[in-house]
Amino acid sequence: MSQAQTFHPYIQAAKTPDKPALIMGGSGETITFKQMDDRSNQGAQLFRSLGLEKGDTIAIFLDNNPRYFEIAWAAQRSGLYFTCISSRLTAPEVKYIVEDSGSQILITCPALADVAKEVKATTTLDKYYSVSGSIEGFEDFEADRNAQPAERVADESSGADMLYSSGTTGRPKGIRPTLDPDMPIDVDTVLRMILGGAGGFTEDCIYLSPAPLYHAAPLRWTMTAMAIGATVIVMEKFDPETYLQYVEKYKVTHSQLVPTMFVRMLKLPEDVRKKYDLSSLKFAVHAAAPCPIPVKEQMIEWWGPIIHEYYAGSEGNGLTWINSEDWLGHKGSVGKPLHGVPHICDEEGHEVPVGEAGMIYFSDTTPPNYHNDPEKSQKARHPFHDDWSSLGDVGRMDEDGFLYLTDRKAFMIISGGVNIYPQEAENVLITHDKVADVAVIGVPNEDFGEEVKAVVQVMPDVTPSDELAQELIDFCHTHLSKIKCPRTVDFDPELPRHPTGKLYKRLIRDRYWGKKDSRIV
Repeated sequence: MSQAQTFHPYIQAAKTPDKPALIMGGSGETITFKQMDDRSNQGAQLFRSLGLEKGDTIAIFLDNNPRYFEIAWAAQRSGLYFTCISSRLTAPEVKYIVEDSGSQILITCPALADVAKEVKATTTLDKYYSVSGSIEGFEDFEADRNAQPAERVADESSGADMLYSSGTTGRPKGIRPTLDPDMPIDVDTVLRMILGGAGGFTEDCIYLSPAPLYHAAPLRWTMTAMAIGATVIVMEKFDPETYLQYVEKYKVTHSQLVPTMFVRMLKLPEDVRKKYDLSSLKFAVHAAAPCPIPVKEQMIEWWGPIIHEYYAGSEGNGLTWINSEDWLGHKGSVGKPLHGVPHICDEEGHEVPVGEAGMIYFSDTTPPNYHNDPEKSQKARHPFHDDWSSLGDVGRMDEDGFLYLTDRKAFMIISGGVNIYPQEAENVLITHDKVADVAVIGVPNEDFGEEVKAVVQVMPDVTPSDELAQELIDFCHTHLSKIKCPRTVDFDPELPRHPTGKLYKRLIRDRYWGKKDSRIV
């Protein structure tokens, strides 16, 4: 019987201690695998000295900071939950997550000092720490950590992230996996197997992460890449040309992006796009939001058939995958299942025939456990299959077993009794050369209940006008039936889009329905 494979940065630290585990793209700060291992051990020792036991929780409220992984690995190897909080949130929103998660320690940085100090003033945690500089009233995490020995804690076990959904349709939900206090820290994972198999990740890879580390995909993929032994390059903030520069500079082999990043790169001048050598790039994967077909076609033409896509959620209750070749034969699909079995069901929960749209459920996986919210946990489950669960997305399956996303059920527009999925119009309008970003929503209509409206962010050199609004409506009509197209277009200087690519459509929609709760949570 073969021995199970193990993966963790400590393994690479023993093999090649001076190899970079992390390079910050902007500053160039480099952390070797030995430094990562030593600092995470010291962090674990510090957590134990503070009385934190297996199953306890810490909160990480940071920008893309070089200390991020030192802290996350310290929590992972001491059996803790680590709740990573969006750096874009307000103090009340951070306070809600800190308290709801049961965090005993908050770790932040001077870049977020204003919000952090307000959170400290309204909460009663055991410790408030700052890294990468000082904040008045906060203790120095690095000083306390560095005073600890770099040996492994005696009772190591695998911790886990406890993340909160992005709240595009309401208050965020904490996703708290079950922890086994006897689980080794180097145990193989489903994500590692996917990255090693479908992704071709090895210890020789150079992985570029352009997204915020507090989000599930960037956090988990970067940590998994490090566990495999790859070097991770982290962008402090995404910029389309800088991304291309880093691919060339660091000879990046693997990367994960979101469709809005594709759009921004494609709208760079052609001479800029052709300026950089991208030949090292062997694998690029995207997720988090639907990718318009023309955008993906252009990316495959530019980068070659190295682009992959997956559909999943922070909940981890299912995952589909598709490579470039399969996508070109099934355009618009998000692939076949790699984790879980998809089922398409009608409003009553009955499975619908192949080709018909319905709610997407996954079976053969663990349904999500939303912390402190049994009602939401139950709502995610199928009406009469308790082990089937859904993220609230609508889609269909084709005869070849490929899944296609239609839209989120919460965003569906019902106009005169007809169901309209706004994603279709959004996918058309984003390809217009004067459109930087777009949201299509339903707004009140006395006769039909709702009508379709587009809210558009124009490109920097474009001036909004009534003429442009009509041009965009006409453009949509050339690609879609009239009922799916906006009747009106409004312009917005900047749409509320999460850095991970998700659009806070609820906030836009609420303006037109007179709702006052406009928090980005």
